[in-house]
Amino acid sequence: MALSLPSLLILLTTWLLTTEATTFINSRAAYYPNSDEHGTDVGACGFGSFGATINGGDVSAASDLYRNGVGCGDCYQVRCTNSHYCSDKGVTVVITDQGSGPNTDFILSRRAFGRMAQTNDAAASLLALGVVDIEYRRYPNKNITIKIDENSNNPYYLAFVLWYQQGDKDITAVQLCETQNFVCKLLDRSYGAVWTTTSPPSGPLSLRMLLSGEDGDESWLVPVNNIPENWKAGETYDTGVQIDI
Repeated sequence: MALSLPSLLILLTTWLLTTEATTFINSRAAYYPNSDEHGTDVGACGFGSFGATINGGDVSAASDLYRNGVGCGDCYQVRCTNSHYCSDKGVTVVITDQGSGPNTDFILSRRAFGRMAQTNDAAASLLALGVVDIEYRRYPNKNITIKIDENSNNPYYLAFVLWYQQGDKDITAVQLCETQNFVCKLLDRSYGAVWTTTSPPSGPLSLRMLLSGEDGDESWLVPVNNIPENWKAGETYDTGVQIDI
């Protein structure tokens, strides 16, 4: 039975979206030569000590993908392309720092670099190479998570970072809104992935994130979960959402 024109258009659109979502970009990756298994705890994204252990230590510095801190917290699937050593799955990393190497987009932690390999012996061979050809894509991993900065002081000062960003768009603005009267306050991006405000709104707080694409398209995303009224420095809060656009 022949398909109608509308049906063909729907199938074509679905195929294009699926192809775009799974497209990998070719590049190269190195690893922190002086690090232990995990990443650095003094990264440019402002994650502090958690920057070394977030995502189990599967983290990376980025060069162009850092984009003045907009790329902080982004999730990527990274896999090397040498079929003798590399697995098809690769590793999912979170951007926590800025760094560059010889024609590389990623400077992985030793742990993440080795996890691209098929076996422990293959991981040792990859580490010996130092720099490898890879392919990567933005990748869903976990719900976006809010990490309250240690210097925050309820109710006078609030600073936090956003972990585990996915999708093709970037978080370019953040608002905090009171859930009772919907008064909102636009936050400042201090540096990296750190968003700050003095005299934050009171009560349980609803987060609003502006998602911006390279094509100029923008939309606001409101997470499922709120920041509790009694938020504390050092705590983490699950937003309940992932970005898949």
